[in-house]
Parts: sequence; structure tokens; C-alpha cells
Amino acid sequence: MSWSIEFAPLVPVPLIWAAAVAAVLLVAILLFRKSRGALWRGLALAALIAALLNPTLREEERESLANIALVVVDESTSQALDKRPEQRAAIRTDLEQRLGKIKNLEVKWVSAAKEDTTTGQGTQLFAALNQALTSTPPDRIAGVIFITDGQVHDVPKQTTALGFDAPVHALLTGTPNEFDRRIETLKAPRYGLVGQSRDIEIAVRESGKSPQAGGPVTLKVRREGRPDEVRTAAINQPVTIDMPFPHAGTNILEVELETAPGELTPANNRVVIVAEGVRENLRVLLVSGEPHAGERTWRNLLKSDAAVDLVHFTILRPPEKQDGTPINQLSLIAFPTKELFSDKIKDFDLIIFDRYEHRGILQLIYYDNIARYVEGHGGAVLVAAGDDYAGMTSLYRTPLSPILPAAPTGRVLEEPFRAKITEEGFRHPVTQGLLGANSIGPDRPATWGHWFRQAEVRPDRGRVVMEGAEDRPLLVLDRKGKGRVALLTSDHAWLWARGYEGGGPHTDLLRRLSHWLMKEPDLEEERLIASARGLKLTIERRTLEDKVAPVTLSAPGGERTEVTLERERPGVWKSTLDVKLPGLYKAESEGPSGTLTAVAHAGVEDPREMSEVVATDHKLKPLIEGTGGGIYWTRTDSTTAGSDVTVPRVAMMSGARVLAGSGWMGLRDREAYVTKGVKLTPMFTGFLALAALLALMAMAWWREGR
Repeated sequence: MSWSIEFAPLVPVPLIWAAAVAAVLLVAILLFRKSRGALWRGLALAALIAALLNPTLREEERESLANIALVVVDESTSQALDKRPEQRAAIRTDLEQRLGKIKNLEVKWVSAAKEDTTTGQGTQLFAALNQALTSTPPDRIAGVIFITDGQVHDVPKQTTALGFDAPVHALLTGTPNEFDRRIETLKAPRYGLVGQSRDIEIAVRESGKSPQAGGPVTLKVRREGRPDEVRTAAINQPVTIDMPFPHAGTNILEVELETAPGELTPANNRVVIVAEGVRENLRVLLVSGEPHAGERTWRNLLKSDAAVDLVHFTILRPPEKQDGTPINQLSLIAFPTKELFSDKIKDFDLIIFDRYEHRGILQLIYYDNIARYVEGHGGAVLVAAGDDYAGMTSLYRTPLSPILPAAPTGRVLEEPFRAKITEEGFRHPVTQGLLGANSIGPDRPATWGHWFRQAEVRPDRGRVVMEGAEDRPLLVLDRKGKGRVALLTSDHAWLWARGYEGGGPHTDLLRRLSHWLMKEPDLEEERLIASARGLKLTIERRTLEDKVAPVTLSAPGGERTEVTLERERPGVWKSTLDVKLPGLYKAESEGPSGTLTAVAHAGVEDPREMSEVVATDHKLKPLIEGTGGGIYWTRTDSTTAGSDVTVPRVAMMSGARVLAGSGWMGLRDREAYVTKGVKLTPMFTGFLALAALLALMAMAWWREGR
């Protein structure tokens, strides 16, 4: 039970104060004049003022609530080093026993485990604490205890950010005299041009007291396709290393630091720089044989690609057009055939002939230059044709025919049809996974809009990845010598761009097609890909074949294992495995045209977590001292067994200002309760107040009358 007095004034409080002041003055005057009955009059006035205040006796039935202590256990990666796991377990066991002996105390255990992420957030103890606080009343929190190595990366700057008024304590794992070395990346590129190099800058850092005198350290630099390079460096001195970009896509460079005697862990003795190799802008020559609706589709697609420099010519006046207009009155630009197809043909990565016919504009020798440009110099040609490919002026009837993958039959199919992907097309990266295609197989057509014209061709070589009217080849891809060739036998792709009957994936198809021709690594038919997330390594094999050879995996220590891949979907084989050692892994597999290789770095998911691993009390100290808590090292000797720890005594305190000391830590007794019932009893109202007032006034009159 709890009793208290409450007031519910019958008149405004200022009037009561005024009456009280007047009563005090009146009684003071009476006392000064030594009037009889002055004290009785004062008591009568006091009773009157008390009646106006209307006091009420409040009787509450209360139920006491338990105090809550939150214990946050750090289970991040750095807590797995040395003997910290055993030490952490011993601290928890001892703390459970100590807290269990305190009456009226509820303990909440919060696990701050490492998140499955690669964003590098580090140890997030206060994030885990905040999540637990959402279901904990702040007025019942007796204190918070952290079991951690002190390497916390989300410590609030102000104690007010905690949201509660209670002490925070920390029980530190590890020892105060730990030593560790690590590599810090000072500068690293995110990308580089293929064939060029860029500099990276690193430095070797030390934490704690080194057992050896400072001196040079040895670094081992690993680059793709090159033997290891050994470098020396001084502690805290920047080191510049050259990073080459031999190919487009992901390029990896690894730097490993030798392990020092007495070092806490070698896990942070390596750093991996991953940067994208990009080629200089690809140059594309687009030649449109005549103005038509599909011309703008090609132009818009290539102009919107930031990686492409486009040169576009449209033939507006063929040589056979004779209308008598004088040459000096024409504003058209003459087609620079010699400059494009002889002098500067090697400057282009791709030549596109869009509805182009041989009508004497290009001499036959230039077609021969184009064929040699593809076979000998690794160039690419795309023929986007329509009925022009079937006639006597077809490009196939020029010296370009040796590199074209299909011959025209002379027939033009003019009927509605829906493009569909072939069985081989479902494996090819150009047509694999196009939006709207049937993902089961080529037995059912895609739900794309109709096309209405297609040149019939007879494929001589290459791969037919799409079919059209009467199941005739619609898109044929081929490799010729060092270069590549593609033939699109319909000029109605623009119908997809206009959204006719719902349209189709024209942007994805045409962009993939052009980038495959320009040898984009991500669009290679035969490709081996290795990627890692932490110590989980994924190997992916893309192929057009029905089966794949096993993959030979080389670990950082030189150990070689054979990995068998499983079919995930048409054209994609994959396997995921756990590796033991962090470092650079190399995968090799035999493909149709030679050995395929891929590299990936497996290691710690969170570099920030492993950048500093030495136990410390500096990061938590300002916040903990601001709450009145304490920091305690739980092991005083590095040779002490992991199960023998020193945990401070825990005491529950009420109203104390000091909540931490040598060998003990305090929790605040919040004395929280919940009210089960309330009883209100008026103290000075009704007949009781009237009788008391009349009695006091009668006593005053009686005293004055004597």
C-alpha cells in the first residue's frame, strides 16, 4: 500500500494564495496587538483555507516490477580470434550466476552477431541494443553490460542518444598487451583502361606493442597472369604499387604481408584491390542504305550508349539516281568510302550495314577490305537486312560473302510471324533470358509483337539463335577468324520499338547483339566466372555445350582440387563451396577453344571488422563514463586459461551516484511498479470541515470574551 495527499481546490489557486497572505497578515497584527484569541483565529483561518484546498487521501495498491538488465554479447568476426570464444563463454557463465542471485532482476541476453553483408559496417553493438530496447520499458532498465573486445564501430557520441538513464558497463575480452599488423589501403582505383596501369597506395600499420624492434617488412604482390613480386616496406610509410588492367571486366591485385611473431592474427595481413577494366569508347560505323523506319531505332540505341562513339551515314542519293540536278547545287555530303573502308577501317570496332544494297557506291575492293578487317584484325560486321538481302544487289553477292554465315535463297517471306528463340538461343548470352521469352524451351513461342517481312536464308555455318516465319533463321551469329559476324534477316525490329502489339525487348536484344560483336566479356558464350562472399566461393560456367568439364581450383597455399559443376539452367552450370583459407583462388577448365580461367578473392566479408582487432577500452570509455558505468578487463594475464576469468561483483543500488568501482559494478534499482487499484478519501469536506471550522471560531470568541 502507498498513501499520499492530493488537492483539488474549490476556487482558483491564486485566490487561495491571496487569502493565505491576508490571513497571515491579520494573525500577525493580532499577535502584535496581543489580542486574546489571535491563535484560535489563525487556526480558524487555516481550517478555512484547508477546506478551500479540498485535500484527499489517496491510497494505492501497487505491484512491484522487476528491474531489467540487458547483456549484449559481441559475436563479430574479431571475437573469434585467439582464445576469445572460450573467454566470452566463461564470462557469460559467470555473469549468469551473479545476475541470477539478484532478486527482482530480469536479464535479457542480446546477441550482436555478424550480419550476412558485404557493406563493411563493422561491429554494430548499439544497433543490436536499440533493437532490444524497442520491447523494453526505459523506466525499468537497471543497466546494460557489453561483453566485447572493445572494437565497436557504432558508439553514440552523446549519452542522450541511448534513450535511457542507467549505467553502461563493458567486460572486455582479450588482453591489454596484444599486438597486430595490418595493411591499410590509402588509394585504390575503381576502374582503369584496358592495356594501361594505375597506381595503388598502401601502408603497413601496427597496433599494440611490437615484441621486435621496428624494421622493414616484406610484402608479396600477386597480379593476374604474372609471377609474384616481393617488395619491402617500412611501418606507417606509404608504398606505391603498379596495377595493370590486362582485360575488360574484373581485375584483381592482392598484396600479402608476412606474419610477425606474436601477431594476434594473419587474417588482416592481406588486401585485395578489385577494379573494373574498361575499354576506350567503342567506335561503331552505321551505314543505312536508305531512309526507313528502322534507321532511327538503330541510331537511338547506339547514341544512347555512353560507351559507343557512333559514325552514321545514310545513302540518300544512289549513283543510279539521275534527275539532272547540278552537282554544285546539291547539299549532300559525299560518302567518304576511301577514308572509311581503307584508311581508317581499323579504327572501328563494329560496322553495321542497315538495309544496305550493293549499288556501286562501294567498290568491290572495299568489301574485300571489310572481310580482311574481320578475319585478320578482329573486327565485327552486322548485317541488318530485309528484302534487300534476297535480291541481285545483296551484300552476299560481293566479296563480303566469305564471312557471311548464311546465303539468301532469293525468297522474301511477307507474312505475320512472331520471333522465337531456338534451343541453342536459350544458351547463348545474346538471347538468353530476354524478357517475354518462354523460359521452358523453344517449343512455345514468345509473347512478342508480330513482324511482317523476312528474307529466307540458308545457313552455311554459325549458330541460329532466333527463328521467324516458317521457322526460318532470323538471327545467325558466327565467329570468323579473329572477328565476329551477325546476320539479322528482318528489318522490322522497329515494330518492337514502337510498341506494336505490345512490342518486344528490342533494346536488350540489339544492345546485347552489338556488344557481343564488340567482344564484351560478359557476353562470351564460353566463360568461366569465379566469385566469393566471405569464405564461400561460387564457380559458374557458361557454355553452349551439353556438358562441361570439371573445374580445377587452386588455393592460395598451392593445393589443387577438382570441382564438379551442376546444371542450373540452359547454358549455365554452377557450384558453390566453402573454402578454408582466405586469399586468391584460381579456377581452370577446358573449353571448346582452349583453357578457361577465372580468379576470385575469398576472405573476410567485412574489411572494417578485421581492420582493427586488438582489444581496446578507448572507443567505449567516453560513453560509459558518461553513464556512470565502468570498463573491466576480464583477463589480467595472457597465460591465463580461457575458462578462468575475472568478472567484477554486481550490486543493485538505489539512489547512488557512483555505480562502478574497482572489482564491482552497479545496477540502478528503478523501483518501478504498476498500480492495481486506487482509493480516494476526502479529508476536509462536508460536515467534518464545517464542524471543525465552527469549533475553532467558537474557541476564538470564547477566548476573546474572557
